[in-house]
Amino acid sequence: MIIYGVAFLAFCTLAGIFIGEVLGKLIGVPANVGGVGIAMLLLIGLGSYLSKRGVLNAKSEQGVEFWSAVYIPIVVAMAAQQNVYGALKGGPMAILAGTLAVAVAFALVPVLNRMNSRSSEPQAVAPSKTAG
Repeated sequence: MIIYGVAFLAFCTLAGIFIGEVLGKLIGVPANVGGVGIAMLLLIGLGSYLSKRGVLNAKSEQGVEFWSAVYIPIVVAMAAQQNVYGALKGGPMAILAGTLAVAVAFALVPVLNRMNSRSSEPQAVAPSKTAG
């Protein structure tokens, strides 16, 4: 059912915000650190995992796909509300953190591509030995 997509999005959002708050407390920042991005990654990752396992039926998958497509503009809108000027004025740490995050993301593209190509290659089947 399509309503499962809404419930799945709500779960991922709440989990992401909780993890972001915990990360903020662990590093000493009195704010949510990446909770929306974590929620988005959870939505994509868990949705893919559950559909590969056959847990989601076709209608539920449609709901998850719809909310996955809608979620990206929501993330962009939320990011637009952040105080970029304050981050830049606050020092080079914000610039360094953003640059490192982008560099790590770019570095992981070939790794993810190799993982995807390995999983899509047909597996070689060993010839069976027949008794005779």
